[in-house]
Amino acid sequence: MPENSTPIPRRKSGADPRSPFVFDVRELGRRPGAMREYRRGVLAPAGLGSEFIGVPEGAPLAVDVRLESVTEGVLVTGTVSGAPGTLRGECARCLDPIADALAVDVGELFAYPNSATDETTSEDEVYRIDVDHLDLEPVVRDAIVLDLPWTPLCRPDCPGLCPACGERLDSLPADHTHTAIDPRWGVLAALRQPAPRDEAPRASTQRAGTERASTE
Repeated sequence: MPENSTPIPRRKSGADPRSPFVFDVRELGRRPGAMREYRRGVLAPAGLGSEFIGVPEGAPLAVDVRLESVTEGVLVTGTVSGAPGTLRGECARCLDPIADALAVDVGELFAYPNSATDETTSEDEVYRIDVDHLDLEPVVRDAIVLDLPWTPLCRPDCPGLCPACGERLDSLPADHTHTAIDPRWGVLAALRQPAPRDEAPRASTQRAGTERASTE
């Protein structure tokens, strides 16, 4: 070691190497063109979804990726998949449950520290290699959430619910309708309804009693 030189302390990685989402890039090396392929089973983290559809926390996922060393960092490409039933939610029209398989592509560059990409991009533009590790969890999260449909449907032509009674239109007869009354005529319509049978004799008795009282 040259005289008066001070060793630079090794920065600790923020990525947890025990996580199945974390890869040690020392296995790959930094020679451009070097590649390694991985297949790992992981459990879905929390928050992989929207209001209507998503992947439940703890659902098993398969991560198939290729890590390739390039000049500016490590290029990660591959897929994240789940068996039928991995993707769960409800139809935005009829609210019936939805269960489907999952398959999304991933492709991201993880920049080396102090590389030109690292120094000329912001933190939210490009992922970074954290010392000797790269963490795929945020990549998997973004890939799944961004691939989810804005309006999940049980089928493309789902008719939804009856706006009047809230029943599934698929379960109702083709001629199902509701008589709509203009609210301005609602009071008059109520007045036209005949009085209940038990009220009619009571009304007659009240009138008779009033007549006797006036006669006396």
